[in-house]
Amino acid sequence: MSKPGRETVGAVPTVAEAPPWERSDRPRPTWGLEEGDAIAPGRSVLRPLGGGRRYEVFLVWDDHRLAVMVAKVLRPDQAAEPAAVRELAREAELLARLAHPVIVRGYDAVVDGPFPHLLTEHLEGPTLQSLLERHGPLALEQLLPLGMHVAAALHYLAAEGLVHLDVKPDNVVMGAPPRLIDLSVARGVEEAARITRPTGTDGYMAPEQCDPAAHGPIGAPADVFGLGATLQRALTGERPFPREPGADAAARFPQLARDPAPLPRRTPARVAALRARCSRATPHSGPPRRRSRARWSRWSRSCRGGSCSAAAAGAGASARRRRGRPAARTAGGAPRSRSRARPARRGPTRSRGGGCGR
Repeated sequence: MSKPGRETVGAVPTVAEAPPWERSDRPRPTWGLEEGDAIAPGRSVLRPLGGGRRYEVFLVWDDHRLAVMVAKVLRPDQAAEPAAVRELAREAELLARLAHPVIVRGYDAVVDGPFPHLLTEHLEGPTLQSLLERHGPLALEQLLPLGMHVAAALHYLAAEGLVHLDVKPDNVVMGAPPRLIDLSVARGVEEAARITRPTGTDGYMAPEQCDPAAHGPIGAPADVFGLGATLQRALTGERPFPREPGADAAARFPQLARDPAPLPRRTPARVAALRARCSRATPHSGPPRRRSRARWSRWSRSCRGGSCSAAAAGAGASARRRRGRPAARTAGGAPRSRSRARPARRGPTRSRGGGCGR
């Protein structure tokens, strides 16, 4: 019999609600590891990086690879749970199976030692969440390639028969390209379809993740919803579904009762339309949400090779045409800035040593 707070999906249990220490003011259990402490033979801690509900994350040195790596270590209470250890092993198997330039790479897993952990590559960049907290919303030139890359990763996962189930700014590490991380709650399509309890991170969960009985089953379209919510957060800096205090399902999951917060007026029409397609109420309301991954990739494909500015200018030109303002064009037909050219200076130029005119 499964313990309270857990449900079994096929042969794999999933955490259905937070453990008692997370629902109270008690501190999360920690190993208290410090620099130099070994978590496995030839693998020692350099410094802590953070953590979540079930894991502590450390920067570690691996003697075998002579490299700096990242270790996701199960917290002490979770390390004593056979189900949590099995999920750690399952995530390691998934990472070993997957090969995509936008999905974090896994290298090893230790499930039977004193510190059960998963070893992954070290990514230098900040998470999208921390970047937004420090510097505010992304420019369109940054948003388009971000959407393209994450959509490509989700498209690949769907083709592999997997659903990530936790697409959010905290799980995107910015870089060239950005990386999608944390497959700890990822499920096969058939397993995901059997989930009956809320799964994911509240503010980025599709309706079928919030209430599978009413809106399910859960499938790959749930990741498209998370992609749309993540990109709206990147564009606006605000949560797409602000949560009001309360205990009922509508208060916990505002996406069940209302549309996402409006986008800024400066948002190009094509971006706004694609964002709306990512938030269709259920995965069974037609093809829009299912096709949004491919649309993000196709529309922003011109971002490759450093032409993101042209893509952004094209999006802005589309918005101006819809407002009845023709876009200025260059001789080659590409959109250009409407700013007035600076008039040439009159009179002789002054020269500095060597006679080069300024």
